[in-house]
Amino acid sequence: MKNPITNLNLLLASMEPTLNSGIYYFATLKPEQDLPLSALIATIREEEGLSVVVTEETAQNYKLAVQFKAAWITLTVHSDLAAVGLTAAFAKVLGEANISCNVVAGNCHDHIFVPYEKADIAMITLHALQQASSENSQKIN
Repeated sequence: MKNPITNLNLLLASMEPTLNSGIYYFATLKPEQDLPLSALIATIREEEGLSVVVTEETAQNYKLAVQFKAAWITLTVHSDLAAVGLTAAFAKVLGEANISCNVVAGNCHDHIFVPYEKADIAMITLHALQQASSENSQKIN
């Protein structure tokens, strides 16, 4: 495994956004609901219950009350969890394109959930950010 990157310019220039196939949903499990670990994409425990991100198939199979239909974009650069500015940079450009983003940071990569209908424009926006950052890095060097 490569060493994680902390340098913001390098992170942005090499973030390589990848659109995962499928439809994903955010839901809050009821106290009596239980899902196998293998069915979960992401979770966080909140006062109101366990918030989960699951595939469309899982949501249907377990009859979950879903709140948000999303596309899942992974930034394949190995970002350091202590890196500063990456989330702010991509959230800013997505916000300027009127695209909400919900971010989950893993140990190796950042994962962005955007409204499913806006996945293509989100990918274009993120690639434009990467390209502009790459060009700026070349000018500096």
